[in-house]
Amino acid sequence: MSRVTPKRATAEQESDEQIEVIATGEAEEDDYTVDSASTATGIDTSFRDIPQSIQVVPRQVIEDRNTRTVQETVETVSGVVDNGSNLGVPTQSLTIRGFEQSGNFRNGYRDATRFDIAGGTNTIEQIEVLKGPASIQFGQIEPGGVVNVITRQPLNEPYYSLTFEAGNFDFYQPIIDLSGPLTADDKVLYRFIASYESAGSFQDFVETDFITVAPSITLNISDRTKLNFYYEYLDFNGDPPISYAVLNDGSLTPRDRHLSYPDFALADVTTQKLGYILNHEFNENWQIRNNLAVVLSDTDNREIVGASLVDESFLALEAYDADYSSDNYFGQIDLVGEFETGTIAHQLVAGFDFNIRDDENLYNFDTDLPLLDIFNPDYNISEPDYVPFFQNEGTTESYGVFLQDRIEFTNNLKLLIGGRYDWISSERETSDFGGSTPGITENDDDAFSPRIGLVYQPSDTVSLYSSYSRSFVTSGGTNADGREFEPTRGTQYEVGVRTEFLDDRLSTNLAAYHLTKTNVTTTDPDNIQFSIQTGEQRSQGIELDVTGEILPGWNIIASYAYTDAEVTADNDTPEGNQLPNVPENQASLWTTYEIQRGDLQGLGFGLGLFYIGERQGDLDNSFQINDYLRTDSALYYRRNRLKTAINIRNLFDIDYVRSSFADEIYIERGEPFTIVGSVGWEF
Repeated sequence: MSRVTPKRATAEQESDEQIEVIATGEAEEDDYTVDSASTATGIDTSFRDIPQSIQVVPRQVIEDRNTRTVQETVETVSGVVDNGSNLGVPTQSLTIRGFEQSGNFRNGYRDATRFDIAGGTNTIEQIEVLKGPASIQFGQIEPGGVVNVITRQPLNEPYYSLTFEAGNFDFYQPIIDLSGPLTADDKVLYRFIASYESAGSFQDFVETDFITVAPSITLNISDRTKLNFYYEYLDFNGDPPISYAVLNDGSLTPRDRHLSYPDFALADVTTQKLGYILNHEFNENWQIRNNLAVVLSDTDNREIVGASLVDESFLALEAYDADYSSDNYFGQIDLVGEFETGTIAHQLVAGFDFNIRDDENLYNFDTDLPLLDIFNPDYNISEPDYVPFFQNEGTTESYGVFLQDRIEFTNNLKLLIGGRYDWISSERETSDFGGSTPGITENDDDAFSPRIGLVYQPSDTVSLYSSYSRSFVTSGGTNADGREFEPTRGTQYEVGVRTEFLDDRLSTNLAAYHLTKTNVTTTDPDNIQFSIQTGEQRSQGIELDVTGEILPGWNIIASYAYTDAEVTADNDTPEGNQLPNVPENQASLWTTYEIQRGDLQGLGFGLGLFYIGERQGDLDNSFQINDYLRTDSALYYRRNRLKTAINIRNLFDIDYVRSSFADEIYIERGEPFTIVGSVGWEF
């Protein structure tokens, strides 16, 4: 898939050839506006021509807010909320339009899952969020949408950046970012990004370290052929990691309370990402693209988590000693071409991809642990006595072919139509341990995913669109008759309007959608030991996103989402129950102003307001998570090559919940008042 990095008027300015290889949108330095993206169509496409809601968070917003994770970065996007992490590991799980979307995509290709390291923001150029079913582009995926991370690429002019950050809770992080040509003719370009993050926590005992090393090389083989190699090493260690909080009779346990046995808790995760992207142009109208993306992840996790709350005061705990690994291989080849049939213009994409994932899991287990007093904990216990509990390994293979045509009937009437067919097979072998049933299970699925969208542009500043799209996710298991379950299906109808104001400096996107997920498994009323696929969940809502520059130096991102996500058919869950972790109302505002001239030129201020409405904590709607309004702020000074900043998250130190894992004893807490100072130099 073609990518574009935002243009910069500094040493980061890229050549025209490089932009063709990695482009997704263009933005001037210090600009919040991006004009195009590739996540929606697989080719760099103007937002005005995309019949689906898509928002982009550019590098400048990442720097102004000084976000550290993908979850934090997309807080400015409507309809997207945090769905928690894996014990503080910088993984990624988000809820988009009411449905969980674990894992993400990198430069358009399938990347880490929820249990691998997604990574920090130091290697990210921008993040593209596509709302709604996206199986035509990405294969099997939940219907809410996708998050596609666009990484920073080698530059054709020397660029060197050194940054140091420090903050409360013993946080510090040095960062280096080096790039430029390795040869005089600019045939070989490089980039090297590395960082080391060390931090304590607002929670007692917690200490974490996070290492990132990311080299990449671009070979400009000819004017028509580009080849990029990349590697990224990510290592996270929590000794111990953060623990979950407990919601007890409507009240949260003390924020600094570690509800585990810290001497025997550990999260050590290593993820490696490597691959290449090849682009060859036959002529000005036709090109072929090929890539291979590999993600290798290993986890050593000693986890002590709550099993139940006893007498409202004591937590029964379970201890796991787990080792699990996953190897993910993704490859794609596609052909992109432009041609005309009479007066009608076409932009065609046709291709094939494959995804092979191998994983292995080993769990040892101990339930014979003393109760933990949540009000007066005693952490002095003997080491758990683990016994083998669960072991399995499996392979999932998927293959897909796709065809898409973007048709331009006139300058203001455009049609996007396409389809994809996938074949998926999986095999899993479970060993004869006490916590599992031994044997081999196999599943084979196939699915067709269409999309059609129409765009009408009555003027140069207004674009109206409507679309229909579908997605799928495989479902393992069988019903009482032994028949394999069909994939769950997502179906969405969406209409929207995009408008430009203030000489195209300010853009808005207003969307309304109706999204259903069918073939959800629910208990078989005739045989409660089995399930049937009669469940259905529905999400519908309205979203508004506003991005751009109001006046010189005054940037803004504002969003609002109304989301009505509920169960519409189920044999277990009452119809009408709200889906968990989905606020009915969500709003955000981030704005900055930088003085443009005079002695104080380069001095800037930032303010952020983030509102998340009340949410249900589980699918049974047995408990609720309170709403919150968090305030962030920033003060920075940028002059010539010097960059300094002070960023504050949760300015008024409110106590809030990030997410719930469907139980009152699995609550993930938001960080309290957090301040980080940074100083950097570019040369």
